[in-house]
Amino acid sequence: MTLAGESGELREILRWLTPIDSTALMGDPVQSARVREEMADVFAYLLRMADVLNLDLEQALADKIKVNSGKYPAHLARGRADTYTQLRG
Repeated sequence: MTLAGESGELREILRWLTPIDSTALMGDPVQSARVREEMADVFAYLLRMADVLNLDLEQALADKIKVNSGKYPAHLARGRADTYTQLRG
């Protein structure tokens, strides 16, 4: 699937970077342009897939945010990278 390939290209740029490294990367015009292009590719394929499948992507995102807010309550999840099963105990 093309979407997977494009997201893989983006992953290769960011794969081993810490959050601080990622921020610094965006200060480099060449690397920033690469990230921007790969993100645009991923977005374009995702939008096209939603169109072909007749999915309301905006509504899907809103629904997913609601699901995640139940699984990852802010008071438990903020600042943590645990899965929802780890948050509960």
